[in-house]
Amino acid sequence: MRTLVLGRSPARVTEVLATLRADGFDAEGVSTDEEAQRLLETEEFGVLIIGGGVKPDSRATLTEFAAKHRVRRVIDGALTEPFDAYVRQELEPLIREAAAKG
Repeated sequence: MRTLVLGRSPARVTEVLATLRADGFDAEGVSTDEEAQRLLETEEFGVLIIGGGVKPDSRATLTEFAAKHRVRRVIDGALTEPFDAYVRQELEPLIREAAAKG
């Protein structure tokens, strides 16, 4: 199941992607709402992770948009250090859970 990571900090998105990919997840990352919507329109993503820096209005709009494009799970991610441990402990189990329901 493909995962889309949206975060305002490209460096943090890169770190999240590195961990997810190292652990065998198929993930892409973007930093703008427009990029996220363009990818979500493909209906190839089952999970959307929205980073803590994304403002509430954008978060609500993207959550609604994702629901219309076959996303099974939207995860609110507010990274804490160390980032790789956070990804493994908090995000990966939720991705696996969404995949199992598919």
